[in-house]
Amino acid sequence: MNRLTSKSPMGRTGVEIPPVVFGTSCLGNLYCALPDDTKLNIMREMFERVEAPVVLDSAGKYGAGLALEVIGRGLAELGVSRDDVLISNKLAWIRTPLTTAEPTFEPGVWDGLEHDAVQKISYRGIMECWEQGCELLGGTYTPRVVSVHDPDEYLGAATCRSERQDRMGDIVEAYRALHDLKQRGEAKAVGVGAKDWHVIRELAAETDLDWVMLACSLTVMHHPPELLAFIEELTGKGVSIINSAVFHAGFLTGGAFYDYRKVSAADPADALLFSWRERFFELCKQFDVVPAEACVQFGMTIPGVISTALNTSKPERIADNVRAVRAEIPGEFWHAMKAAGLIASGFPYV
Repeated sequence: MNRLTSKSPMGRTGVEIPPVVFGTSCLGNLYCALPDDTKLNIMREMFERVEAPVVLDSAGKYGAGLALEVIGRGLAELGVSRDDVLISNKLAWIRTPLTTAEPTFEPGVWDGLEHDAVQKISYRGIMECWEQGCELLGGTYTPRVVSVHDPDEYLGAATCRSERQDRMGDIVEAYRALHDLKQRGEAKAVGVGAKDWHVIRELAAETDLDWVMLACSLTVMHHPPELLAFIEELTGKGVSIINSAVFHAGFLTGGAFYDYRKVSAADPADALLFSWRERFFELCKQFDVVPAEACVQFGMTIPGVISTALNTSKPERIADNVRAVRAEIPGEFWHAMKAAGLIASGFPYV
């Protein structure tokens, strides 16, 4: 089997990662509870398709810690050595007993859970999340990449300016905890992931970062010049970029959701989205380009972007994800996209 072998450094940490990072929310029963053998086969495919170390992106929020448990058990069953896996744990949520009919932290999102979760963003709270995450992974495998989970949503829940300031203080304290873990040698790289890149810019001014994960922000459909300028600024400081949600939650590959919101062609508010996608699909067909590969490769053209985070609940799709980061897109396709107004005419990298 032809395995993906290329690696890029993550900031100045000495950690190297491949051009694909595997999301693991499906292992925590996102939307549906996959059979245990399917979850194991998803993990098996990851390690068969990518040369070690394989990067798994997880979080205590994923299934109230279930994803972390599944990862720990699966790695042990597959006989994966500690050096052959790089686990990224996004910290902010801690498992608690389930006392209601369904979990309270994201009702209707997670299937078949036996635990609930509560948010703890503070110095002590992040340390609790770290310790529990290590326990859920089984003790043999520990995260070497850490971040605070969805700080933009935490700030967005503030009801006034003073509360937002207090919440930003909580996040800064949470990052103090992460840097203490790094200083002690327990973690290797500290970063941030968010859907709102403006919040990432705020945090980058408050704390040192090794990497940044952009979600729903840097896509073939959406690539504002001010974000590109920010990426250039980060790259100049040695901060690596991981791109995520490059399909806008599946919309750009034919799905019914755009950025986790169900959309409809019959809704005038969504008409421009469907018009853009229709013209995108037409050009993909004309140039024999796979839409998913175009989405992935567009983001990878930008200097500083070292990897793309991709998620799937189907073992057979792992090979497609690897193929997407290897794909070569003809220059004529990008020229046609610009000519059609689907890519900004001033975008400098294609």
